[in-house]
Amino acid sequence: MLFKIKHALQFVALSGALLAGGCSTAYYAAMEKVGVHKRDILIDRVEEARDAQAVSQQEFKDALDQLSQLINFHGGNVQDKYEALQAQYEDSKKAADEVTARINKVELVAFDLFDEWEAELSQYQNKKLKTDSKKKLLDTKRQFDALVKVMRRAESKMPPVLRVLNDNVLYLKHNLNAKAVGAIQGEFGVLQQDVNNLLAEMNRAIADSNQFIATMNQN
Repeated sequence: MLFKIKHALQFVALSGALLAGGCSTAYYAAMEKVGVHKRDILIDRVEEARDAQAVSQQEFKDALDQLSQLINFHGGNVQDKYEALQAQYEDSKKAADEVTARINKVELVAFDLFDEWEAELSQYQNKKLKTDSKKKLLDTKRQFDALVKVMRRAESKMPPVLRVLNDNVLYLKHNLNAKAVGAIQGEFGVLQQDVNNLLAEMNRAIADSNQFIATMNQN
């Protein structure tokens, strides 16, 4: 699916003004000309959101590892450890922002797809086909709503972890000494639990994303 979308984007790139102007209707029309419909775009964006969550998982794991190394640090240059933790915090924040952006894009194309699907139900002449299509629409909506709920729950776990990481980074920035390292050691256990909870929620979101993608590809 990703290959198909990216191949189609080569065509859309020739009309870059469509994307630059933020016109989703024109964008969808351009994609449909090369055989890529909203359904395909939705699957692609769910895949991208899933991948962004996987990247974010690793960044948060690395940030926790950096903090663990720091509080177990004895002797040497605290400045180096601080800079490594600061860099990892920035990477984690960037990854978290990307997750949010990807989920937003998933919701946008899903709403457009469902609106189109709903509107086109009135075009059916065959009642049996219309009933079947409406049932599939409702089933897909339910599956999607459940997926987004899980995605958003995992997303909501990120800001609290980032706030704690940022507090620790700022504290070390203003107190680059062994005493400062000892001061943040007591918070590590709580942060570790928060990160573990975040990772568990993301694992569920990734698994649900895979299930949604598989279901969409079967229908």
